[in-house]
Amino acid sequence: MRLTVYLAGEIHTSWREEVKRKVAALNLPIDFVGPMEDHDRSDNIGEEILGKQPNAIFKDAAASSFNNLRTELLMKKADLVIALFGEQYKQWNTAMDASAAVAYGKPLILIRSEQHHHPLKELSRKAHATVETVDQAVKALHYIFE
Repeated sequence: MRLTVYLAGEIHTSWREEVKRKVAALNLPIDFVGPMEDHDRSDNIGEEILGKQPNAIFKDAAASSFNNLRTELLMKKADLVIALFGEQYKQWNTAMDASAAVAYGKPLILIRSEQHHHPLKELSRKAHATVETVDQAVKALHYIFE
């Protein structure tokens, strides 16, 4: 059995590569998908497809349409979602993706530090598992295959 895991969360750090590397070291049959990690491409995709927009609001709206299309399609095809709430960046997209996973009925592993326990308590209760580190999330993936 192979699983497809959607890695939701900020795109500014290398946490996805850490997950992929640790999963590969365990030789787990997992394929990964996730949001567009090229920030400029994500911001500009609307204009790349539709052409120049009249202002920043229209540019953002156009980009959001295509980013939402991509995210929804890949997440719905995934078997499981891992959502990481990091320390450094605003986490609006992570919250949106984790909530979408819950709405789609996708099993969800939430990664968040202890300091984020309170602001994420409701979302954490909706997740199938809440952990504090990437290592713990990888152990949860490993457990699935035991």
